[in-house]
Amino acid sequence: MNKNLEATQRLLDIMDELREKCPWDRKQTFESLITNTVEETYELVDALSGGDMQEIKKELGDLLLQVVFYAKIGNEQGAFDFGDVANAISDKLVFRHPHVFGDVTAENAEQVLHNWEELKQRERKMQQLKNRSVMSGVPRSLPPLVKAFRIQEKASAVGFDWAAADDVWEKVKEEICEFETEVKNNDKDKMQAEFGDLLFAMVNAARLYGLSPEAALEATNRKFLERFDHIEQTAQQEGVEVKDLGIDRMEELWQQAKKIKH
Repeated sequence: MNKNLEATQRLLDIMDELREKCPWDRKQTFESLITNTVEETYELVDALSGGDMQEIKKELGDLLLQVVFYAKIGNEQGAFDFGDVANAISDKLVFRHPHVFGDVTAENAEQVLHNWEELKQRERKMQQLKNRSVMSGVPRSLPPLVKAFRIQEKASAVGFDWAAADDVWEKVKEEICEFETEVKNNDKDKMQAEFGDLLFAMVNAARLYGLSPEAALEATNRKFLERFDHIEQTAQQEGVEVKDLGIDRMEELWQQAKKIKH
């Protein structure tokens, strides 16, 4: 048995023992593990963004534990086991990569994506024969920004999309105007609805230009934190509270940070 198989079997054996002997592990269910899984996923994203290989390895292990845990519970319920999970994704990968495992040709990434979309279309047609919606593959629990992106991808796959990327800007402008109208009316409920429409349109714009709205927003979050950290550090050096700096001084330090962190 090679190293990877040995390590996987060791983890599966440990999970078996934990489910039998640990009171906390024994009481867990699919539902009780959801929060942990979401947290572990975001911790892995943080590690990937930081580029620390040891931290990435650690967080991958934490996420793998979630998969093993779910598979163990599934096995106990007679639904599936870890082998079924691994085989299911293996079958999907083989089916979705006919240019590797079949006789389809794909010489670049663009051709791979084109073939991938065609295969997904075939899968959707099979699903629709089972009375499933085009949108049925979008998990309800996805974060809203990611969910909006996936919804738009699904709609685009069946032809419901803008003819050209530039066309989306009229929709964005329309949504801005509608939001501004409700701001003037001071109608909070309608403001909320129109702001959602505006965000949805902006996600659409990102998709049409081949961008990740989540990655873009996270980059801006990190940029803001770095620049604000410069303000806080300067305030500490000057022996004052950040709130006592005043907006003009804060803006001055913000501009400094932009040059330093650019």
